[in-house]
Formats: sequence, structure tokens, C-alpha cells
Amino acid sequence: MLAIIGGSGLAQLPVLDVTHRQVVRTPYGDPSCALTFGRLSGQNVVFIARHGYGHSLAPHEINYRANLWALHNQGVKGVIAIGTVGGIRPDMGAGRLVVPHDIIDYSWGRKHTFFEGPERPVVHAEFTSPYDAALRGRLKSALQSTGISGVYDGVYACTQGPRLESAAEVLRLERDGADIVGMTGMPEAALARELELPYAHLCLVSNRAAGKGGNATVQFDAATGAAGVEAVTATLLELLAQS
Repeated sequence: MLAIIGGSGLAQLPVLDVTHRQVVRTPYGDPSCALTFGRLSGQNVVFIARHGYGHSLAPHEINYRANLWALHNQGVKGVIAIGTVGGIRPDMGAGRLVVPHDIIDYSWGRKHTFFEGPERPVVHAEFTSPYDAALRGRLKSALQSTGISGVYDGVYACTQGPRLESAAEVLRLERDGADIVGMTGMPEAALARELELPYAHLCLVSNRAAGKGGNATVQFDAATGAAGVEAVTATLLELLAQS
């Protein structure tokens, strides 16, 4: 069973044939919302809206540990995380789908590990390649099969939010090697690694980042937003159809 974490603009998965919803309690508090179980392209999946239904949670308010623990507790074998990002690199324009290969974490103050407290051992999770190679390969193959224009590499910069970045901050991210910028990629990816859950990221560019042309925003215009959700959905359907 694959898990799908929906980001901004994807608080629901309309094409999911829902079988049931389940509230999961965790040692780390409540997840963002109930888990939604169903079938997609003939495969069992579980869906969770990262920001909660109705987008009620800001990036720094999300209980990432509870979300990942809840999914792991249900026996999922991998996680596809959907994220909305700003484009830094020139080919990262609005509406483009990106499958990043690496990440830089600029967030702070978030609960970022399961291995803390007097009852837990000290564990240093290996994180050279944040995204699972096999799952990322399947995601790339699915995106290519749809014929949708995508970018198959990129460095994701995770900022704290909820405010957007200044132009100077984006220049700093660019100098550091970042290609796209979002607010939710960490500690989600690291927590998945600690749980030994294969994790890959499918990012939808909402607009150019601050100072890179246009108005930096996490909101799409109506046409771009609808087309983006359709492209994400088509990629997920193809991914599961190939399973």
C-alpha cells in the first residue's frame, strides 16, 4: 500500500475510490487529519492532507511526526509527497512538475526526529540521498509516461514559512545550489528515513520565487492551478497503474 501526502491545492484526491476513513492516535499527538483509504488504478492507497482538510495548518504547525508515524503504523510501503514550490532555476516555471533529487533544510524549531528522550537511543540516520532511489525512479517513469513536461532533478530548499522569502533570501538559496523552494519538505523526508519508509517528492511549481520574475506566491491562477492538479493526478494514476 502506497501513501500519498497531499500539499497545498491537494487537500483531497477526487479520483480516489474511497473505502473508509480512520482517525489514528499516535505517541506524538494527532496527525493533520484522518487517514483516507481507497483504491487508485486498482491499487490500495492511503491519503493524508498535510495541512489538514480546509488547509488549516501552517507549515510550522504541522505535526510531521504524527503524520509519518500514522502512515507507518498502517503498514504503507512507500510515501509520495506532493508539494507546492516556488521556482528558482530558469526552467522551473509555473505549472512545471519537478521530481527533486536532493534537499537543503533551512527550517527551525520543528520536531525533526523520533530519536529523542530518555527512553530512546541516539540514532544518526543516513541521509546522503534524502529521496529513495527506487521510488523516485518509479515516479520519474510515471511522469515521463504521461507526456507531461517535467523536470527530473533539482534541489529543494525548505524554508520555515509561513511568510514567503525575500528576493535576497532567494538569491542566497540560489547561491547555495537550490532550484526550488517550499516550506514542508523537512522534517518530513528525514522522519520517513528514520522509519525506513521509501519517500519521494513530486513538486508543482506555483510561480517564480521572489526576485525571479512575476509575483512570488503560493497561490496559482485558476487555469494553472487546475492544470497542475490534473497533471499531478495523472502522474499518480500512471505510477500506480505501473505497479
